[in-house]
Amino acid sequence: MTSTATHPDTPLDIDTPADLLSDSGAAPRSTALQLPLTGLDQAFARYLQSRQSSTDPRHALLAALTSYQFGRGHACLDLDLLARQGVAVLGWDLRFKALLPADLSAAAATLPWAADEGSPLVLDGARLYLRRNWSAEASIRAAIAARMQQVCAVPANLPALLEQLFPPQAATGAAGAPDWQKVACALAARKRLTLITGGPGTGKTTTVVRLLALLQAGARQTGRALRVALAAPTGKAAARLGESIASAVEQLPPDLRPAALTQAVTLHKLLQIRPHQTDQDSPALAVDLVIVDEASMIDLEMMARLLAAVPLTASLVLLGDKDQLASVEAGAVMAQLCEGAEAGHYTADTVAWLQDFAGADVSPWSAAALAAAVPVVPALPAAAGALAQQTVMLRFSRRFKDDSGIGIWAKAVNAGACATVQGLWRSTPEWASNDGAVVDRLPAVQPQDARLTALVKSGWSHWRDLVRGLHTQGSATDAEALDALRAFAGFQVLCAVREGPWGVELLNRRIATGLGFKDEGWYAGRPVMVTRNDYNLALMNGDVGLCLPHAKGLRVAFADGQGGIHWVLPSRLDAVESVFAMTVHKSQGSEFAHVCLVLPDKPVAVLTRELLYTGITRARARLSLVVPQAAVLWQAVDSQVLRSGGLAAG
Repeated sequence: MTSTATHPDTPLDIDTPADLLSDSGAAPRSTALQLPLTGLDQAFARYLQSRQSSTDPRHALLAALTSYQFGRGHACLDLDLLARQGVAVLGWDLRFKALLPADLSAAAATLPWAADEGSPLVLDGARLYLRRNWSAEASIRAAIAARMQQVCAVPANLPALLEQLFPPQAATGAAGAPDWQKVACALAARKRLTLITGGPGTGKTTTVVRLLALLQAGARQTGRALRVALAAPTGKAAARLGESIASAVEQLPPDLRPAALTQAVTLHKLLQIRPHQTDQDSPALAVDLVIVDEASMIDLEMMARLLAAVPLTASLVLLGDKDQLASVEAGAVMAQLCEGAEAGHYTADTVAWLQDFAGADVSPWSAAALAAAVPVVPALPAAAGALAQQTVMLRFSRRFKDDSGIGIWAKAVNAGACATVQGLWRSTPEWASNDGAVVDRLPAVQPQDARLTALVKSGWSHWRDLVRGLHTQGSATDAEALDALRAFAGFQVLCAVREGPWGVELLNRRIATGLGFKDEGWYAGRPVMVTRNDYNLALMNGDVGLCLPHAKGLRVAFADGQGGIHWVLPSRLDAVESVFAMTVHKSQGSEFAHVCLVLPDKPVAVLTRELLYTGITRARARLSLVVPQAAVLWQAVDSQVLRSGGLAAG
């Protein structure tokens, strides 16, 4: 089952595809069944028809469906899948099957709006694109191909540097397996593009620190220091990247520690993208190395701009978990580029090079080994095969051991193993405040259930004590505000949806009153999340602050990333929302000691295994599952995001 909707569908009164060609001002007719297209989709098809008329009603429907898929996060309308799977690829139920002509895909060959270089639609093989998406994909492919032709000057002492950064006693993972962090650093030293993927706790940040040390040491041999840029899609992810790197540097050998650390910034800031900016190229970056974390959140257009802005003389390293939720906007760039990462697909040349320079044996992950084990697996396309040589999957999790409850749940959900998840659910104990369970559950719960209130009170008990003390005290110092922020981040309620009885909006109010706070307005203890970048206040989308008593009255405390506090007057914050509960989407780039993951009581399109996996893996030490209807959990595990696009095709 596929499910990728990112916005609610608005039913429209359409009897047949021909109705898309009617005057948009005509009164809709009453029908027993309505195509679940949005007004924008239908308006797009009508606009094309008004500019260049077509007598084939299938053309208008194809245009509307291409727009519809774009709204659901797809880069294109996959015509092969449409022909084979019909309404399933659109996320519709079988009731709408009769409304799609059997020969709909075949009509793409005669589309008048995809006939020349300036056309609004582009037909590329069996994929039908909006030109904007096709241009972004083409730009990404061209940029990757150009980067793969660039060869770095490999430091003469690369093997010695790698041995110093990765001493044998520090190797981790299965017996006999290579040190994948070491492999990643070695590969990044030979080419201008490297992809590093891995789940939570697999050491992506540690790898970045050692990679920085390695490349800086190589640059010093030429008498200069590297110009480095660190970035992430959101302010929260950028801050976390910077903090993680700062703490991990202390683990390096003293003579290899970077002299100065670069502050991580958002991609928007790095590329100088301003609100409402359109069709403007980002300036070329004056850098030698760009490292971007949480790359799974990068959409097509942002990735195209990033690749265009990083000069070919600079190295680009993308890190992310390919199995996490894709970007909110169109595309699943990291997932498509890292397709096949688990199998490796390394060529004989790559295997030999890694053996010589890193002392790492990756032959079990070679293309030859894969072909011998599974002869029917097709080879990767040429371009994808070349990129595979610069792609590394980190496999050993220091956070979730093989027998860790959270790790077992994450692995089963990610694999879509519904039967395993059902068994885990039955064996998971029900929540109790005083037990030591790593994973627990609240089944058959109701929105006003006292058990849910008790769970939340228990999770934030230490934080509530701190807030009460500060309220009594009447004023908080910077150190006390930092302690309160850290205590609040020890627990978090994550929701699959925003609306409804199990959505963020209602739960925020219920949790606030359940904890003894007001459900609206400003008050001491109110946690808020910034929902829009505010460069004047130095606040980024996703930053979390706490309203606390201050010597000057109520103020909102935000961590400044440098170990201090940035105090902001509440009236200056016009783009914030309470964040006792947040969506799983908003939680990307964050982690919490204890996560309470709340599912809705009915299936919804956004509830997929990727969302479950992302929510589960935000927890470091404890996970509580709040599941009103167990069948919704099973359906979510069976539902996978399969976004259409052409990047994986090479």
